[in-house]
Amino acid sequence: MRYSLILLLLTISMISKGQLSLADAFTDHMVLQRHIAIPIWGRSFPNDMVSVKLGNSEVVVKANQDGEWSVSMPSMNEGGPYELRVSNVGKKGKPIVCKDVLIGDVWLASGQSNMEWEVRSSMNAREEIANATNYSIRYLKIPHDISSTPKHCIGKTNWKVIDTTSVKECSAVAYFFSKILNKETKVPIGIIQSTWGGTPVEAWTSREMLSSCSLTHDRVAHIDTFGLIHFQADSARIRRFWDIVYHPDEEVKKMLLNASYEDKGWGVLSMPSLLKEWNWPSFEGIIWLRKEINIPADMLGKDLTINLGRPELNYSLYFNETEICKTIWNAEPSHKYLLPKEIIKQGKNIITVRLSALWHGGGFDPPAERMVISDGINNISIAGDWKFNRELEPPVPQVSNYQKYPSFLFNAMINPLIPYGIKGVIWYQGEDNVRDSYNYRFHFVNMINDWRIRFKLGYLPFYFVQLANFIDASDSDWPLLRESQEYAFALPNTGMACIIDIGDANNIHPVNKQEVGLRLAKMALKDLYGRSGIVIGPRFKAYKVDGSKISVEINDNEKGLVVRSGSVASGFEIAGVDGKYVKANANVKGNIIEVSSENVANPRYVRYAWKDNPDCNVFDTDGNPLWPFRTDKN
Repeated sequence: MRYSLILLLLTISMISKGQLSLADAFTDHMVLQRHIAIPIWGRSFPNDMVSVKLGNSEVVVKANQDGEWSVSMPSMNEGGPYELRVSNVGKKGKPIVCKDVLIGDVWLASGQSNMEWEVRSSMNAREEIANATNYSIRYLKIPHDISSTPKHCIGKTNWKVIDTTSVKECSAVAYFFSKILNKETKVPIGIIQSTWGGTPVEAWTSREMLSSCSLTHDRVAHIDTFGLIHFQADSARIRRFWDIVYHPDEEVKKMLLNASYEDKGWGVLSMPSLLKEWNWPSFEGIIWLRKEINIPADMLGKDLTINLGRPELNYSLYFNETEICKTIWNAEPSHKYLLPKEIIKQGKNIITVRLSALWHGGGFDPPAERMVISDGINNISIAGDWKFNRELEPPVPQVSNYQKYPSFLFNAMINPLIPYGIKGVIWYQGEDNVRDSYNYRFHFVNMINDWRIRFKLGYLPFYFVQLANFIDASDSDWPLLRESQEYAFALPNTGMACIIDIGDANNIHPVNKQEVGLRLAKMALKDLYGRSGIVIGPRFKAYKVDGSKISVEINDNEKGLVVRSGSVASGFEIAGVDGKYVKANANVKGNIIEVSSENVANPRYVRYAWKDNPDCNVFDTDGNPLWPFRTDKN
């Protein structure tokens, strides 16, 4: 009986593998690439004859010994809708039919969280969603997946037509990019979204390419020793991780919200401040905070508001015994909440916050002035000393984060898409490589070359986003990462969207994704769609030391340069042979910028916007920012 069952299961498995099928990327509502031979592929029983029909064309092909088949359908112009019909020749069976197929331009949108950032979390989300009905824009969202070896399946997913429901979960950058292209060209646009937040560029690169580079060769030597058993164990740890983050311990919460609870023995932290300032280098988990405040009589009997300022990560808020909000992330546009008059007591009141400390982050960003309770006229500061306890809930489990491992995302989320016909790639990533900023110039170029080789579409257009301004005006690794990104601009058919002007010092995910999409689309319209009069942005061309000043030449820009926010150009620094930079004066004359400082008599080097979050204000007349640069690259 047992052997009969095993035989039955094996037979079912063999039949399932041999059944006629299409690759996962081919579904109803898809967009296929125009003006190229259109690749279609799938599986069947070995040596089966397979018919593929699209529009007025039919191609018949014989499956190989492994049951794999592929065809190249004749090139087509934009249009549709069409049906894609696939069937076995000379065999009974229901054909596979993909309906509502459009021919247009397909773009692969990839990277980490800023490309993954959804429309519903972007600027003016309600308005954008309400107006998002466009039959000619579709997208395919690739599910998160990892593999130590190349895969050929992407799992269950479907192309979706953009409407007021589907657009909410679409990549905001990709949607705004496709919206502009479709409006300007009238060509159907398909977006294949393959993204995963918090991932490095090496994860998106093939093992073969990584093996060819001395910087990454050793890192991929033994990655095939990882398999399903490791991924499943880590998946369980990840579930436990998020269960702790999103679900406060009810017994702990009940105890802390009891009016008679006393927090004797708790430590003290001054707020606003961040985990990196607390000297807890390895802590990751839940911190409970409490603060006692007194509400004066003249603020009683009316609703108040509480503003937590700028929490760095995730938090829940309680006032006395009442839950005000639960597991809110820092990306929310406001952290201001209503305190109903019914829950406010005369005299002593207790604010309780459950704070997540994750990924070396947590706490509250300055300024202290934003942390207040208010009645609209009078403010009570809630900055200053807070009591804390970080031992009330279990620590979050340590996870391996296999999605960060070199080649694992390429294997599972890019390789199965090859050789789907695409027009080009848009890419927004780099934050996860900041700790290795200099070497990113090699890793990123390698990945671009890797994808071009594998898609076999020549110098596949590749447009990418330079990291935005973020954090503060210090000089850490962000400027160097931006410079490394610019190195890829030297490759043929690439373009870089500089967004040094639209970031958010307190949010690594700037919500103005509309402008990001626009700047990417402008490059595509100029390079690929023949639109004239589009200027991509001013950038450094050359410099010359002239006595006590340095003259910087900006690339040919017939529209000229302008200084925003006043008449004085900011963001320039100058240094002598000692390499010690000081703030400099800058005078803009057409495409020449003269830079000098009374503190540097014999200047040697100049740089611009060389900070994490620089104060820089030089643009062209089309609103494109001058790219950050330095002249001392060695």
